[in-house]
Amino acid sequence: MKSSKLKFSRSLTGSAFSRYFSFSALYVAQGIPEGILFFALPAWLAMNDKSPVDIAAFIGVILIPWSFKIIIAPLMDRFTILSMGRKRPWVIFGQLGLILSFLSIGFVPDPLNNITGLMIVGFSISFFGAFQDVATDGMAVDVIPADEQARANGLMWGTKIIGTSLSLVVGTALINSLGFTTAISLLSIAVAIIMIVPIYFTERPGEKIMPWLKGEANTESEASQLKSWAEIIKSLYRVTKLRSSLIFVVISFISGILFGLMDTLLPIFTIQELEWTNTDFSQFFSIINVVAGIFGMIIGGYLVDYFGKIKMLTIYLSLITAVISIFAFATGLWSNLIFLCGFMFIYYVLNIFLCIGIFASGMQLCWKTVAATQFTLYMTLSNMGRASGSALLGILKDSYSWEIVFVFTALMPLIMGVLVQFINFKNHKQKVDQFKVLDHTLVAPHVIED
Repeated sequence: MKSSKLKFSRSLTGSAFSRYFSFSALYVAQGIPEGILFFALPAWLAMNDKSPVDIAAFIGVILIPWSFKIIIAPLMDRFTILSMGRKRPWVIFGQLGLILSFLSIGFVPDPLNNITGLMIVGFSISFFGAFQDVATDGMAVDVIPADEQARANGLMWGTKIIGTSLSLVVGTALINSLGFTTAISLLSIAVAIIMIVPIYFTERPGEKIMPWLKGEANTESEASQLKSWAEIIKSLYRVTKLRSSLIFVVISFISGILFGLMDTLLPIFTIQELEWTNTDFSQFFSIINVVAGIFGMIIGGYLVDYFGKIKMLTIYLSLITAVISIFAFATGLWSNLIFLCGFMFIYYVLNIFLCIGIFASGMQLCWKTVAATQFTLYMTLSNMGRASGSALLGILKDSYSWEIVFVFTALMPLIMGVLVQFINFKNHKQKVDQFKVLDHTLVAPHVIED
């Protein structure tokens, strides 16, 4: 029976409201440290005349743990405390590590002259942030029904963007007025309060709140849990080699190229070609992202859930292709501030909507048995594509004009739009269900003998 959206339940499977609230809160908890770590701290270091080499080294180190996600995910699929849920124990562990590591960065001695200390603690924050992210996404795939996944992703992405942006603004103000240690300590309180969420809510009814309290493993969780590394590898291979999953692997990589190209292209284009200042771009970028995040929360996920993932992905990709192509050929209007800001606003809103649709599609293609590993595989490929897109921009710009670069970028969503048409969620689900039946048939004789 489908749960009411207004119903409240301590188990995430029992209430849509509880799911939306919990996952939004957990994404805010990710956004706050990221806003400080990736934006506020580098700006603070730059303001205090630290060299670009030091700042770049700091950013490079704190990015490293995010590449560990593909190693962390199988660990979560293999081991857990089933009586507390399949992924919830890992969410609690990741959130606790995030709180402690984030708090500890405020106590790095003489941080302006101790970049090494900032790097070590920043690495720890990123590690637990990536850890919590994988666990949260894995739990979301486990407990969010397919018809709610886009709406949930809209709320999750929107709240994370808002959390990141607000922590950047508030954190910067607190650092400047109260000092580094006090500012980080105050922001850590907000992250710590969110710890209540994964402790209070269980995945399914009857599970333990904590290991020492009463409760038991849910039969559905027991049936989905794999018992060996060989099973995880075999199951991941079985589901990934299905046609729709293979197509989505390619789409994930190409989407990363698109995001990498645009994220690297726009600041360089506006500053070097149109003579904006870096402050102009940063402020405009922050405002657009908050507005886009709000749009994503309110209508982005709803549209995908209501009209269907394939239809809305096709519309979003067609619009992005058209918007970038029009801008590429409208060179005479590039210096028009209204036209430029309008282009950037429309692109970033569509970009958020596209991310919501892609993430929801990835979740629907996941087999719950290896959900954390499979979803992380998609996201890892997207991140690889993003890195490739950023590197590709330098090669393109050395050989071609900005117009050609924009036209090439517009080809990415066009190719994705074609590939999306070959994804069949219904057929994919039927094949995954056949895996379950086959596995049950193979296991049944052993159970009878026991």
